[in-house]
Amino acid sequence: MTVIRVYDPAQCCSTGVCGPDADDTIAQFASALERARKSGVEVDRFTLGHQPAEYVQNATVKSLLDSEGIDCLPIVFVGDAIVSKGDYPSRTKLLEKAGVLDDGITENASCCASVEKASTNCC
Repeated sequence: MTVIRVYDPAQCCSTGVCGPDADDTIAQFASALERARKSGVEVDRFTLGHQPAEYVQNATVKSLLDSEGIDCLPIVFVGDAIVSKGDYPSRTKLLEKAGVLDDGITENASCCASVEKASTNCC
């Protein structure tokens, strides 16, 4: 089974798409992760502020943090290979690396339950 592991910088929530100024790049990335998950890919996502032990337990992540500092985050792995460091990969790149066919349908990537609630910044 393919596994995507994401080591995010410190964020307010697990997806990083909450609040009034949610970054479109992060929202698109969250949508790509959801597409991968629905295709059977295991997705593990860690946030520095909430799960710091995960960053120390992964030798590659720890080494990058030691040598480059937090600017190397986010780090995105597919399997054991780093597919992106310092920014989020595009939907196309992430899904291609994970072996998932991109159906072109984007999910509601907000941390809220519906598009209506997303527009109210419920997070």
